[in-house]
Amino acid sequence: MALLKVKFNQKKRVKLAQGLWLMNWFSVFAGILVFSMGLFLKIELRKRSEVMDNSESHFVPNSLILMGILSCAFNGFAGKICYDSLDPAKFAKWKPLLKPYLALCFFFNILIFFTALICFLMRGSLETTLAQGLKNSMKFYRDTDTPGRCFMKKTIDMLQIEFKCCGNNGFKDWFEIQWISNRYLDFSSKEVKDRIKSNVDGRYLVDGVPFSCCNPSSPRPCIQYQVTNNSAHYSYDYQTEELNLWHRGCREALLHYYSSMMSSMGAVVLLVWLFEMSVMVGLRLLHTSLESIANPEDPECESEGWILENSLKDTLKSALESLKKIGKFNQVEADAEGAEGEEGGKTPAITTVS
Repeated sequence: MALLKVKFNQKKRVKLAQGLWLMNWFSVFAGILVFSMGLFLKIELRKRSEVMDNSESHFVPNSLILMGILSCAFNGFAGKICYDSLDPAKFAKWKPLLKPYLALCFFFNILIFFTALICFLMRGSLETTLAQGLKNSMKFYRDTDTPGRCFMKKTIDMLQIEFKCCGNNGFKDWFEIQWISNRYLDFSSKEVKDRIKSNVDGRYLVDGVPFSCCNPSSPRPCIQYQVTNNSAHYSYDYQTEELNLWHRGCREALLHYYSSMMSSMGAVVLLVWLFEMSVMVGLRLLHTSLESIANPEDPECESEGWILENSLKDTLKSALESLKKIGKFNQVEADAEGAEGEEGGKTPAITTVS
């Protein structure tokens, strides 16, 4: 028994073809939207590529861009088929291509669905990329005179100001690295010498943070040096008082920014997938309803359209049997080639009569 069998007359076939033509062009615009989202995400990721450890994060925007291009191509082609289906003479040239095209549409919809899932599931990979990238970038904050790294200070300062964050996981991350360049240290000062000597790696570590960690909304002047030294500041206790520094780490801030963006994009792609599925089902009904016309010379006669010619169970069973036959055929061919090779390797014995 056919799956989702529907009876059609000429009027219904025309309405279906016209509706699908319109839906296909809506799908083209949806493809442009998906392409634009991928392009926007790629630009946003490239803006902060210096604080990311690798290029794996670009897999999502690249997938969106590819799906957008394919969606425009597939739906533009389907729109042409639906338009020509109103004319039997024009539709005849598309008949041999419809089955392969519908099979391609099926695999294309699977790809769209997986692209939507990737948008939701990339959070873990993105978090690792950001954590390692920010950690490495903070080490280069002081290298304002080093070619290739001189821009890193500005990049991190602008990042902390824009996203209202400080450090990788928090402001204390700055205590563990030397973020002040040796160029601006007075090595004749006893304090500087003592700090460098007290460190195993010979680094100048301070309990301070860059100016970009300061929260301008705080009524108190920013305390960015000797943050943990209560006696250095009047009426101050860093453990109990709400500091005038940004509390949130930049990894968390960026992760929230990109994750919410990709989740929204994933939701849009899921809606596009549902729309594409409905278009594919409609195109299949149109295809079968036109093929099942009993008398092609009488376009007004009734016909039947369906999604699957047999039930889902029977269709899966026949597909499995076909795969088994293909497997057996390949096995027979491989055995035959092996036998030919063995025969070819044997050399006939030559007897000599003296």
